[in-house]
Amino acid sequence: MAILWRHSALAHRHADIGGELEDWNGMGTAWFYDHTPERAKADYEAVRTKAGLMDVSGLKKVHVVGADAAYVIDRVTTRNVEKIAPGRSTYASILNADGKFIDDCIIYHIAVNSWLVVHGTGTGMEQLTSVAAGKNCSVIFDDDLHDLSLQGPVAVDLLAKEIPAVRDLAYFGLMQTRLYGRDVMISRTGYTGERGYEIFCRAKDAVHLWDSILEAGKDMGVRPVQFSTLDMLRIESYLLFYPGDNSETFPFENEPCGDTLWELGLEFTVSPGKEGFIGAENHYAMKGKERVKIYGVQLSDSMAQMDMGARVFHDGKDVGVITYGLSSELNNYSVAIARLSPEVAKAGTKLTVTQLDGTELAATAEEMPFYDKDKSIRTAKG
Repeated sequence: MAILWRHSALAHRHADIGGELEDWNGMGTAWFYDHTPERAKADYEAVRTKAGLMDVSGLKKVHVVGADAAYVIDRVTTRNVEKIAPGRSTYASILNADGKFIDDCIIYHIAVNSWLVVHGTGTGMEQLTSVAAGKNCSVIFDDDLHDLSLQGPVAVDLLAKEIPAVRDLAYFGLMQTRLYGRDVMISRTGYTGERGYEIFCRAKDAVHLWDSILEAGKDMGVRPVQFSTLDMLRIESYLLFYPGDNSETFPFENEPCGDTLWELGLEFTVSPGKEGFIGAENHYAMKGKERVKIYGVQLSDSMAQMDMGARVFHDGKDVGVITYGLSSELNNYSVAIARLSPEVAKAGTKLTVTQLDGTELAATAEEMPFYDKDKSIRTAKG
């Protein structure tokens, strides 16, 4: 049984609508409001067509402050933080000394010498704390700070009723403001591939904001959505989930766990020409030595959902494994993220997916993302 050492101020709101709180990062998280396929479908389609509100407070929120804060973040992450202006954020990777992926994060530049690093289930905070030792810098874990994620096409219209300037907030921008009478930081980020916003607030304000958003948005189709909906949304948007898509879950046969950014398709998170971050030399040395490639798989003539752990074959040879699959009636496809042998990770390669029950499904390898390929939805303005 997991020991829950963190508490969401919204736990009773989740329980009121049937939420089963399960451990994620030490916090009880509403993975499901109910386990029916109908609920999963409704939540997924709400985010894609209206908007959904999720409690993602289980993310770890870490303040890095002080004169050496930028140095510490620059050393730990793959981004050149000097390029991140106050009021902006960016997505970054964190590597170990071997150049292998151990976490990802969003870096928020709040103000001069004040940063917020938000990460998931990896060891990003431990890495930051280690590098900060002896520096003029404090690393402060903040569980009072809650994170409400409002995602979907009508999210901007709902927020603009209270904060008209939110329409001008650029992708990965952030603003300090007030919403329904409470202090918040609103970030133009999310994990869904939609135009969305994360609303950071104090724990004591979380219930008021949650209730106010749902009340104001009820006639717009805004609804609370269960945390597991993120898996459906991220699959078609090429958003990886550590360790679910990694070798920690699908280990190499004769090698220790640990994936390179080249294998994960996350090499873009390294700022051009950047050196000096932990694992940098080994990261660059492993280019072209990929053992696997994260790549998309799409069924050719079936809407069956591909099983997690289903094997992928090419010309009778086992060439990979499905990590997560999605069958979407809304977009009329069945797609999945897969770990494939590099030689078959090319668009149009004919594949066979063998489900856990032995059923064989015709498929092809396809580039990701499947949804919003040019990212015009998530980056839209106005």
